[in-house]
Amino acid sequence: MSIPTASAFFRVTLMRSAIGLPRKTSGVLKALGLHKRMRTVYHPVSPDVAGQIFAVKELVDVQEVEQRLTHSEMKELRKPDTGFWVEKRVRDARK
Repeated sequence: MSIPTASAFFRVTLMRSAIGLPRKTSGVLKALGLHKRMRTVYHPVSPDVAGQIFAVKELVDVQEVEQRLTHSEMKELRKPDTGFWVEKRVRDARK
C-alpha cells in the first residue's frame, strides 16, 4: 500500500511535436490533454499518469509541483518586467 503525497501534481509541458510518430504516441498525448506544443497541463501524481508520461518522455518536460497554477497565473509568470535599467555604462572606444 502506497502513502499518497499531499496533493502533489505533475506539471507536463509538450516540448516536441508528435508528427510522424506512431498513433499510439499521439493517443497518449491526447489522453494527457496535450494537443499543441508548449501546452502545459497538470495531473495528480499517480502510477497511471506516471506510466503515460513515461511512454512519451522524449516529447515532454515534467516537473512535480505542490499546486496547479491557473491560466492567468501562468500568464503572469511569463510576463517580462516592465521598464528597463542600465547595468553598466559603456565607455567610448574612440578616446
